[in-house]
Amino acid sequence: MTISVQGRNRRAELGDFLKARRAQVSPADVGLPPGPRRRTPGLRREEVAQLAGVGVTWYTWLEQGRPINVSSQVLDAVARTLGLSPPERTHLYRLTESTPARSEPEACADESTLVEILMALDPLPAVISNTRFDILKVNEPFRNLFHDWHSLPCVHKNLLWCIVTEPRARQSLLNYDTEVPYLVARLRSAYGEHLGDPLWEEDIARLCNVSPEFEELWSRHEVAACQPRPRHVVHPIAGELHLTVTEMALPAYPDLRLFVETPADAQTRTRLPLATQPPPPNA
Repeated sequence: MTISVQGRNRRAELGDFLKARRAQVSPADVGLPPGPRRRTPGLRREEVAQLAGVGVTWYTWLEQGRPINVSSQVLDAVARTLGLSPPERTHLYRLTESTPARSEPEACADESTLVEILMALDPLPAVISNTRFDILKVNEPFRNLFHDWHSLPCVHKNLLWCIVTEPRARQSLLNYDTEVPYLVARLRSAYGEHLGDPLWEEDIARLCNVSPEFEELWSRHEVAACQPRPRHVVHPIAGELHLTVTEMALPAYPDLRLFVETPADAQTRTRLPLATQPPPPNA
């Protein structure tokens, strides 16, 4: 049987994902004795197979990305054994192509309507991006809030690129160490639907090349569900701001996301207008 390049990439990604998750489950987590000294962390393949009630050979082939039949019952057993979270379970199903393809909904709005909605959110900072975090549209409060983030011209216009490659980001984003892993995990969640896409593959390769930090986070194969999250930033005029970022899907546009930032406390609500007004003419 001939397997396409995309199919091979998908199976390689599946194998790496299973190995990464297996390495994070200790024998004690699943009620097994520590046993003799282990060469690698986590569970052995035969232990996963035993606990999931599947054959060792079958599970080995699954992890090796071989073209084998996979039932939802078996995948659920493997997911339970590895303690996968709901987004990780969804990722597993996508990689094994065991979930039915989602039908594309009919568009219920055009681009001009989306832009009008985005602008109407003023004074709240808001941005529309795709699932690769390319910035498609921003409103004025968002543009003004992050006006001073770049020491160099913003070439990539991508939320993740702006954070991991811009030296000022770590100074301006106070919760950098939690925000970046979350964004990389969200990117990995979306990647399962874009395996083999040249734009995705090239973008990820470039990011790995320019950012060892991103490369290390990407190698973890962590996936994350959409959830409201804190964003703590320092603005040169408004000072310290505490915001809540809410990500919203746009059903008419499956690959687009709307991000809205709202004040998380009374002080930020008072200071936010100072950060989202137009910068001085010479800034």
